[in-house]
Amino acid sequence: MSDAIRVEKYHGAGNDFLVVESDAPVDDRFAFTADHCDRETGVSHPESKRTGADGLLFLRVDDEADPPRVEMTHHQPDGSIAEMCGNGVRCAALWGARELGVGRDEPAEVVVVTPAGERPSTVVESTEENDATVTVAMGRPSFAPEDVPLAPDRTDPLVEETVEGLTVTAVNTGVPHAVAFVEDADTVDLDAVAPAVRHADAFPEGTNVVLATATAEGFAQRTYERGVEGETDACGTGAVAIGAVARRRGLVDDEWVTVRPPGGPLSIRVTDDEAFLRGPAVREFETTVPVQR
Repeated sequence: MSDAIRVEKYHGAGNDFLVVESDAPVDDRFAFTADHCDRETGVSHPESKRTGADGLLFLRVDDEADPPRVEMTHHQPDGSIAEMCGNGVRCAALWGARELGVGRDEPAEVVVVTPAGERPSTVVESTEENDATVTVAMGRPSFAPEDVPLAPDRTDPLVEETVEGLTVTAVNTGVPHAVAFVEDADTVDLDAVAPAVRHADAFPEGTNVVLATATAEGFAQRTYERGVEGETDACGTGAVAIGAVARRRGLVDDEWVTVRPPGGPLSIRVTDDEAFLRGPAVREFETTVPVQR
């Protein structure tokens, strides 16, 4: 067995991540991620309900910046790197606040740096030892074909069009999403309908597939995630995508709305210039794992 390194596990509304410091001696990050995120044989712990994880966050804190910055690289189990992950950003912000010893007595400002850009975050830790509420400025959603991105010959947004049997609207909220408003998301066989859309020619870099249903409190959400290649308990960028598409359709204005994936509620606000994501971040445990097994 090889040398062991420190690993923590966090989750945001059930979307769970392993966290490793960026300077950890991991030569092959892709193999390490695939190994330890595996749902059958990956990292397990008595404090966690699930083996493995939806992804792995390599993080580095810069405490000399003002406000402090956390650089985040999100590796996914399929070997890809995600440009952005809303639930991952909340977990990274909480990790940074804990590393710096801030956020307990008053809100802490942390900027999480991702390949999709900077995500200013406000961390408010609860009285519980490992829990926090984190609000993230997610940037401005874009429906522009070149931003999603859509096929190179596409010149107009993809709005309410049928792609592989599902009527979707395409939007980028840090990563691409195909959002379908359906009568009852719970009755849809997501594993059956989503893969064809995820790999459709309309999306040359692939897409996440999001189902949304209007409810009394806001919207229900289910997401098939690119890179995970399956349904996740929550997807923060997907929740923002629902808010952006709902606003475009005139279903909401710029007020806060509740989007509820299976892992629990998230709060979304979309304006002309910015989108905001608010939700929980929870530290589950810390352990050590071998670099190679």
